[in-house]
Amino acid sequence: MNGASREALAAARERLDALTDATSVDAAQLADELAAVTALLDREVSLRRVLTDPAQAGEAKAELVQRLLGAQVSGTAADLVAGMVRSRWSQSRDLVDALEELANTADLTAAQRAGTLDNVEDELFRFGRIVSGNTELRAALTDRKATVSAKGELLRSLLGGRADAATGRLVTRLVTAPRGRSLEAGLDSLSKLAAERRDRIVAVVTSAVPLSDVQKQRLGAALAKLYGRTMHLNLDVDPEVVGGIRVQVGDEVINGSIADRIEDAARRMAS
Repeated sequence: MNGASREALAAARERLDALTDATSVDAAQLADELAAVTALLDREVSLRRVLTDPAQAGEAKAELVQRLLGAQVSGTAADLVAGMVRSRWSQSRDLVDALEELANTADLTAAQRAGTLDNVEDELFRFGRIVSGNTELRAALTDRKATVSAKGELLRSLLGGRADAATGRLVTRLVTAPRGRSLEAGLDSLSKLAAERRDRIVAVVTSAVPLSDVQKQRLGAALAKLYGRTMHLNLDVDPEVVGGIRVQVGDEVINGSIADRIEDAARRMAS
């Protein structure tokens, strides 16, 4: 994705992370709902063009989404999609690609919560190797004449009881709705998404005043150096916070002025 679509996707990822970081949200259900919306917009070209039309007001497009989806999916899913159509997209298809990625990420989040994300990543890799080494199986899974139910039944016979539930959902969606990609490319994309998810740590940042973009970048970079992994920042503002900022990563709490003490700690660890 380029330009506006890249920015819109980044914002959508942040909204999804904020939602799925709350344990009250059923990540697997959200994944199914986002996948259903992906299928709808992939099929209904005119609708996705309306929802990505830059000449239309963002709020009007969001209201249309709520009218269309409000009774079909949860409020969480409808609100997430409504937020996405408020953004500007370079191409209408980029919105569908973004929704598909969010659906897959939500399923990986469900696996992460269950403590099986490493298994899912390994199973996706091994399934890819099996497919690449079995021409008959690949032909059956990619046969355009085969029905969705037939492919689904084949996958259940291959994965049922042997693979994590999230792996089954991810692979089934890829095989039954490839959206123009090769099976190998789709599996590679899922594997990369799983690896990114595994390396992600959430830091809950509470500051006395809103952080600027520069401060957020400095803080994120410093925490990434400190913990050696990609860091996602969940931001909150509380005027009563002591010392100007409070950062919580898991059970560990760091208090200090904006980014400076964390950068010092990162430098000490690196030396």
